[in-house]
Amino acid sequence: MFARRSGHVIATPLALALVLWYFSLWLLTIVCLIFFVIFLVFFRDPKRRLGKGIVAVADGTVRDVVVKNNRVLISTFMNLHNVHVNRAPMWGKVIAIKRRKGGYWPAFHTKAGGNSCLIITLKTKIGTVRITQIAGTFAWRIVPYIRKGQIIKKGQRIGIIRFGSRVDLELPVEMVKCVVKAGDKLLAGKSKVAEVVNEVVG
Repeated sequence: MFARRSGHVIATPLALALVLWYFSLWLLTIVCLIFFVIFLVFFRDPKRRLGKGIVAVADGTVRDVVVKNNRVLISTFMNLHNVHVNRAPMWGKVIAIKRRKGGYWPAFHTKAGGNSCLIITLKTKIGTVRITQIAGTFAWRIVPYIRKGQIIKKGQRIGIIRFGSRVDLELPVEMVKCVVKAGDKLLAGKSKVAEVVNEVVG
């Protein structure tokens, strides 16, 4: 299974390869076929069995876990080999989707917080939850799958960041207990990142 709205991206190097093959440009044909295979891997979107509690929004490595302004922020770095389709951490209603212009620093850089990004705000049973999909040096395109006013389920696909970047998840600190730390590996929709205090999230 492949990510939604990625078919044209995957097909582009294959189409170029066919044209180059027709003109007997063998080296360039091979290069395009290599990119075609890379895109097949990059845009994969495997089925996932939902994890318990509040689940990870992104595949990747936990970059940092901090408490700021009464919010727990879990920052996940997605490498090129990770699945780049992001998922909802829990049930909620989309109350805002906002694009913010900015730079294109590498996702692991401290200045990446000011990069171009898409901010999704959810109204949930624990209060306001915010997901920030951050573009990186090569990830210039953030494609949302959801819209304002939509009710989304835990683990539902909410969008994709193309070509490596970072996703920040913000939760109300008084409502949750974080269960991950920097360096942990996550799978979107499957890995538990937090649990509601005195309650199990379904």
